[in-house]
Amino acid sequence: MEILHKSNIFIHIVTGSIALLLGLVALLSKKGFKVHNTSGNYFLGFMSIVIFTGLIGVFVYGRNAFLLVITVLSGYVSFSGYRILIHKSNVPKIIDMSVALISLLVLAYFLYYFRSIGMIWSPIVIYSGAGALFFIITYDFCKYLIPRRSYKKHRIWIYEHIYKMTSAFGGLLAAFVGTVFEDYQPHSQYLPSAFGMLIIFGFMIYVNRKGLKKFPKKR
Repeated sequence: MEILHKSNIFIHIVTGSIALLLGLVALLSKKGFKVHNTSGNYFLGFMSIVIFTGLIGVFVYGRNAFLLVITVLSGYVSFSGYRILIHKSNVPKIIDMSVALISLLVLAYFLYYFRSIGMIWSPIVIYSGAGALFFIITYDFCKYLIPRRSYKKHRIWIYEHIYKMTSAFGGLLAAFVGTVFEDYQPHSQYLPSAFGMLIIFGFMIYVNRKGLKKFPKKR
């Protein structure tokens, strides 16, 4: 079991590092074109492995439960960010709603578990992680209330895609920096996430000012 555990950690680290580099390429490349699309697809593929090995670490090898929230948060925004790029609409889909509900149940499980063991991690990391997951799932349910014509006309899916995929990159960066610079926690955990939010706002402002026509409707 020890060998399997170490192998799982090794795969988690290697795929996470590769995903981080691919995410950086996707962020820096021209949006909607081949390099961006290809690196983004591979980013999602490696993120899937990172999430899977992270879940194994929590449920099989008993790693701390807060990693469960970070893993589910990164997994959810990656999944939802990809789905919104495919459908470009706010029409309810059973699979999207099911994944959102499962993620909410995981969050509820963590909060229950968290109360029973006490605050052994920094509050800023705990509340920001749990709050971010709750916020994005709440939005994903509320967006169904937006008139479909307005959603399509203003191409809100672009802003969703920016937020979710950049959040996935920011979460991965926070996990990487927080692990490498463990002595500087919690600063090494929340500062990369804050940097990710600055990137998100920057892209959204750019899209708003330059106009949506510069972004192709099809991949």
